[in-house]
Amino acid sequence: MSSTSLTFGCNEVLALIEELKINSTMATLNLESNSIGDSGAQALAEALKINSTLTTWNLQNNSITDGGAQALAEAIKTNSTLIMLNLAGNSIRHTGALALSVAFLTNTTLTTLDFQNNSIGDSGAEVLALALTVNSTLRSLNLQGNWIGYNGAWALAEVLKTNPTLTTLNLSDNLIGDNGAQVLAEALKTNSTLTTLMLGEDSTGDSGNSIGDSGDSIEDSADSIGDSGAQALAEALKTNWTLTTLMLSGKSIGVEGAQALAETLKINSTLTTLGLHSNNFGISGANALAAALRTNSTLTTLKLGGNQIAVTTSMALSVALKINPTLITLDLESSLIGEYGCWALAEVLKTNPTLTTLNLGDNLIGDNGAQVLAEALKTNSMLATLRLHKNSIGDDGACVLAETLKINSTLTTLHLENNSICYEGLLALSEAVKTNSTVVTLDLQDNFLQNKTALEFSQALKTNSTLTTLNLQNNLVFYKGHVRSTEALNATWTRDSYGDDPFMEEIAQEFYQALKFNVYEGNGLQSLSKALKTNTTLTSLNLQHNSIGDNGAQLLAAALKTNSTLATLKLAGNSIGSDGAQEFAEALKVNSSLVTLDLQYNPIGDNGAQLLAVALKTNSTLTTLDLWDNLIGLIGTQALAEALKINSTLTTLYLQKNSIGDNGAQALAEALKTNSTLTTLDLCGNLIGLTGTQALAEALKINSTLTTLYLQKNSIGDNGAQALSEAIKINSTLTSLNLESNLIGGHGAQVLVEALKTKSALMTLHLQNNKLGDDVTLLQEQMSEETRRMVEL
Repeated sequence: MSSTSLTFGCNEVLALIEELKINSTMATLNLESNSIGDSGAQALAEALKINSTLTTWNLQNNSITDGGAQALAEAIKTNSTLIMLNLAGNSIRHTGALALSVAFLTNTTLTTLDFQNNSIGDSGAEVLALALTVNSTLRSLNLQGNWIGYNGAWALAEVLKTNPTLTTLNLSDNLIGDNGAQVLAEALKTNSTLTTLMLGEDSTGDSGNSIGDSGDSIEDSADSIGDSGAQALAEALKTNWTLTTLMLSGKSIGVEGAQALAETLKINSTLTTLGLHSNNFGISGANALAAALRTNSTLTTLKLGGNQIAVTTSMALSVALKINPTLITLDLESSLIGEYGCWALAEVLKTNPTLTTLNLGDNLIGDNGAQVLAEALKTNSMLATLRLHKNSIGDDGACVLAETLKINSTLTTLHLENNSICYEGLLALSEAVKTNSTVVTLDLQDNFLQNKTALEFSQALKTNSTLTTLNLQNNLVFYKGHVRSTEALNATWTRDSYGDDPFMEEIAQEFYQALKFNVYEGNGLQSLSKALKTNTTLTSLNLQHNSIGDNGAQLLAAALKTNSTLATLKLAGNSIGSDGAQEFAEALKVNSSLVTLDLQYNPIGDNGAQLLAVALKTNSTLTTLDLWDNLIGLIGTQALAEALKINSTLTTLYLQKNSIGDNGAQALAEALKTNSTLTTLDLCGNLIGLTGTQALAEALKINSTLTTLYLQKNSIGDNGAQALSEAIKINSTLTSLNLESNLIGGHGAQVLVEALKTKSALMTLHLQNNKLGDDVTLLQEQMSEETRRMVEL
């Protein structure tokens, strides 16, 4: 028996814990993002003292503070089966780290500890280091994002000199600086077990909703190691023969640091992965690294993106790749290589027998660059992932890539988002999808999709049996040789909207009709809907900002009633009203696969919210519902609040920029008193004043699952801040509270800061753009260093 990642209610968690006391088969327990808090952790710890089969505990993002960590530590002292413990994203500080460190002194089974994104600081790192002087089983330690500075790095470095077991150490997103890097480098000269050292991970990733700003990230200047840190590490690698992975992305390494690392690569025979994304070494540093690849025979992954290496280095790399026998991943994103640099790399791809992943995103390679790559892919039999996003590729480039997809049998992932591909190019790609049997992910976000091409992709999905992800977000309409965004064409068009421009008048009139009856109402969306009814591979569909309207929503909702694989559906900005919301509500009553539904920027209103609320009372799979800016008022909010009293799966609800007011906030507050699954609630910009804030504060005194609450851009004032400060002192799960732009004065800010001095779980408090005036300086002087890290003024 094993556990997958599920969201449980409070009663379900307690029942599961009781089961653990007698269960003799379960090996993995995954309670990620269930907000079990300290009380849940304490109950779980009691069960774990008895259980003798569990080897993996995943307790990530559960609002566990020092109290819960102490209870778990007691269980770990006697437990003899635990191998992996994940406590990432909780609110554990020095006291919790100390308790766990003591437990590790006697524990003889734990091999992996993930502690990232807590706040243990130097003192927490020091006690963990002390435990490692005795512990002989821990192999992997992740301390990313823990406000660890030089002292913590020094303590860990001292342990590395003698520790015989640790193989992986992650100290990314901390404050160790160049001095911290130097002491770690010194330790590497004698350490003979560490294989992976991460001091800076890549910050690139897929885009998504950005709801608020956590404010937790550490400033680049405080997290850099510079040339001196890189040189020290390079020197250590000349004698170290065990390290295989070194991640130094975003560490302000210049030419001298890159050259030092390059010289080391010429003689080092163990390093396989080197991450240098987003540093400052430019062409000279990159050329030195390229030259090192000519003789290096161990490196398999090299990340050089974000360093503006230009055409010269591309050519140097192409020469090196003709000789190098090992490199399989090369990241050159945002490197200014252009079409000529692309040509040099394409020539290598025709014969290179090792490279499987190539990232050339944001390099302005254009159609010519795409064409030379397509030609190379006709003979290349190794490349599996190709990223060409943001490259000014048009129809010509897309067409040749499509022809290649009909022949190539190895490519599985192709990213073409943020290009200029129009009808001909997208049509060609849809034709290629019909016969291609290897591509799993195709990203066409931010191109120029037409209704006809939507139809063709729908037809392709009927026969394609491999594609699992197709991204069509933010596509534009190509009209009579001109490009205009559907967002720019208002459905309530008037002549005054576009002045005397006859072209704009003509196109606006046509789009007014199209939007009235939905741009995708025709065969395009209808065929897509039909394809979804039978498709068994697609898990994510992004149709944001395509103006499908209520009729389009009806077609998609009909497909959801029978589709059993789609987990994510994004429909932001699609002119969907209450009728469309009704269709989705009916679908949610029977659908058993959808996990995320994004309806932001749609005018569903109170009626639509009421209909969705009814569906939430019976739906058992949806975890995220985004109703940002949906014209929802009091009635709709009350309906959603009633649903939250019953629903046991929803963990995230976005209601930003509606008009729920104090009464709506009161309704949600009542729901929060009994709801046991919601972890994130966004009420930004909702006309909430003192009464609504007081109600929410009272709910927070009882609620034990909510971890993130967005209340920015309301009018809570000092009295509202006072109410929330009292709640913070009692609440044991809330880790992030955003009160930006809320008319809070010095007194309100003062009581909130004072509340943080208690055993509050809160780790991030946003107070920017309030009425603090000169009180900001006074508050900063009164706050401890730890508190200053938590509060954004």
